[in-house]
Amino acid sequence: MQIHVVQRGQTLYRLAQAYGVTAAEIAEANQLSPQNSLVIGQALVIPIVGSYYWVQPGDSPYLVARKLGVDLQTLLSVNQLTPNQPLRVGTRLYIPPAPKREAEVNAYLEPRGKEVAPALLKSAREAAPHLTYMAPFSFLIQRDGSLQAPPLDDLSDIAAQDAVTLMMVVTNLENNQFSAELGHIFLTNPTIQNQLLDNILSTAQQYGFRDIHFDIEHLYPADRVAYNRFLRKAAARIHEKGYLMSTALAPKTSATQAGEWYSAHDYKAHGEIADFVVIMTYEWGYSGGPPMPVSPIGPVRQVLEYALSEMPASKIMMGQNLYGYDWTLPYVKGGPFAKAISPQAAISLARKQNAQILYDYTAQAPYFHYWDDAGKEHVVWFEDARSIQAKFNLLKELDIRGISYWKLGLSFPQNWLLIEDNFNVVKR
Repeated sequence: MQIHVVQRGQTLYRLAQAYGVTAAEIAEANQLSPQNSLVIGQALVIPIVGSYYWVQPGDSPYLVARKLGVDLQTLLSVNQLTPNQPLRVGTRLYIPPAPKREAEVNAYLEPRGKEVAPALLKSAREAAPHLTYMAPFSFLIQRDGSLQAPPLDDLSDIAAQDAVTLMMVVTNLENNQFSAELGHIFLTNPTIQNQLLDNILSTAQQYGFRDIHFDIEHLYPADRVAYNRFLRKAAARIHEKGYLMSTALAPKTSATQAGEWYSAHDYKAHGEIADFVVIMTYEWGYSGGPPMPVSPIGPVRQVLEYALSEMPASKIMMGQNLYGYDWTLPYVKGGPFAKAISPQAAISLARKQNAQILYDYTAQAPYFHYWDDAGKEHVVWFEDARSIQAKFNLLKELDIRGISYWKLGLSFPQNWLLIEDNFNVVKR
C-alpha cells in the first residue's frame, strides 16, 4: 500500500490518475464517499502493490535506496536505471513491496447489555480475517470464585469461520472498576482460587476458548507475589488442557516502577509463566487527562524496550488503540472528560469543521483543532495510516510477537489494509 497525505487542491480523481488506480478503488479502501471532499492532511492508503516515490532535489539512486530501505540493485532493475544515472526532480520511481513477516494480531471487543450489538458483530466479521485472536471483554470474577459471562451470541461462529482463536478474558472488574480487594480475595484464598480455575476451564470448554487471558489490574502492591503464584498454578492447569495462557500488563519502564497500576505486575515472572503477554501501550492521552497523543511512539518504545530486558521478544504483544479523543480547551483537571472518537469519525469531524489535519512527527500522531458552535476550542488526537505504520515499523524493528487492539467497533479501515500489507497474520 501507498500512504498518501492529502495536499491542498487534491481530489480522488487526480490521485487516481497519479497512482494508476480508479477513484472508486481509493474510495473503497478508505471507506470514503466520492461526493465528500478530501481533508488537507488526511492520510489515505492507495491500493497498489508496492509504492511510488517522487524524486526530490539532491536524490540519487543510492540515496533513494538508503532512504527507503530498498535493495539498490532491485530499485535500479525495476525502474530501468543505472547506478550513476542523474534523477530528474519529480520523476516517479516504483518501490517494490518488502517481504512480509509473520505476526499475531489480537483484538478485544466489549459487548454491553444482554446481547452483542449488530454493529459490533459486523465489526468482528470484518476484522476476523486479519486476526489471530478475538477477545470478548470480559468474564468477571465473582467473590465466590464463579464467573459472570459477557454476551457472546455469534462470536464463536464468526471466529471459527476465519480460523480465529477465541481468547477468554478474565478480569477483577467489580462495579465497572478494577478491584484490588476482589483480587486479594481470590489470590489468597485457595478454596475460592480452585473454584475459580474450575469455572474458567469448564467455561473455556463450553464456548471453545483456547487462550485464557488474565487481565488482573489495580492490585495491592503486597499481592505481587501472590499473583505470580496464582499464575503458575493457573498455567499448570491450563496447559494440561492444551490451552494457551496469556496476561495483560500495565506499561512499565522499570522493575521498580511504583504506583497502583504497576507494582503488582512483574514483567520477568509473567515472561516466564505466560505463553505471551499483551502490554497496554496506550492511554498516555486519556479521557480525564491533558490533551496529548494516546500512544506516542517514544513512550511506547521505552516500554517495549524494558519488556525486552525481562522476557523474550516472541512473548510480547504491543497494545494499540483504535480510537482517539476530542478535548475541549482550555483543559481543566477534573473538568469535562474528553470524548472518544474513531479515526474515521475524526476525519469526518475535520471535514465538517473545515480543519486541517496536522502531524506530530516526534509522537507519530495526527491531530487538529476546531471551534464548536458555542465558541469553544477543541483539539483532537487520533490515529491514521501514518501513525499505525510507525507502530508496525517498531514491531518489526524489535521483532516482537505481534499487536493487540483495544477495541473493535471503532472504524479504522486503513489499519486492516496495512496489517495485510505488512504481515502474514498467524492463524492457530
